[in-house]
Amino acid sequence: MSSEPRRALLASPTQAARAAEERLRGAYDFVPVDQAEMIIALGGDGFMLQTLHAMLESRRTVPVFGMNLGTVGFLMNEWRLERLEQRIEAAKSFKVTPLRMTVDTIDGERFSIPAINEVSLLRETRQTAKLEVQVNGRPVLPELVCDGVLVATSAGSTAYNLSAHGPILPLGSGLVALTPISPFRPRRWRGAILPENTIIKFTVLDAVKRPVSAVADQREVRDVAQVEVQIDRATPLTLLFDPEHTLDDRIAAEQFIA
Repeated sequence: MSSEPRRALLASPTQAARAAEERLRGAYDFVPVDQAEMIIALGGDGFMLQTLHAMLESRRTVPVFGMNLGTVGFLMNEWRLERLEQRIEAAKSFKVTPLRMTVDTIDGERFSIPAINEVSLLRETRQTAKLEVQVNGRPVLPELVCDGVLVATSAGSTAYNLSAHGPILPLGSGLVALTPISPFRPRRWRGAILPENTIIKFTVLDAVKRPVSAVADQREVRDVAQVEVQIDRATPLTLLFDPEHTLDDRIAAEQFIA
């Protein structure tokens, strides 16, 4: 009787991913997702995030081994048909702990949404956003005037956070990045690096005149009044990587790219 884990196969709707899926199904056995002990994901970083979010919503998480058939593939391994069992057996696992965004809108609605890379607050109109920022219940910025602000995990620190000139955080550092997007006041503030057990709260000042949206990875809530962000330790995720090209190596290497 085989001791190999029961694997499910998921593919993005692109032509390249679908072609790779057909070749894998012809060479290996797979089971439905709800019976799987691990998932093979074919696509790019966006499809990997989609796969991880689907697991968070189902509250059933299993390790994911991604193979890149997208553009960047930062969260993915190289696509290869051969030696899949050996690659999985040798793979190095990394725990990724998502953020949890709790949002109250100006209409009184409340949403709770996970984010694997970052939570972003963004102005909705030409008017700059005005935000009060609290850390663990203490106001640290009574008024931040900006295009937006984000909170990024170490896994997401090389994505939108890096484009906004935020810091790269080593995987396993136990830190999150608080990074402004085009700050106007205070002009010299460039963000903060905080322990990952920090609770960060944003209050939108003049929310009707200066509307703000909140985005957890790819899910957006508009016209927000308050947003609270903290690490969600109840739902850790596991990514699998080839040992010669692991996630922590990729994040560290980003610091030396000009």
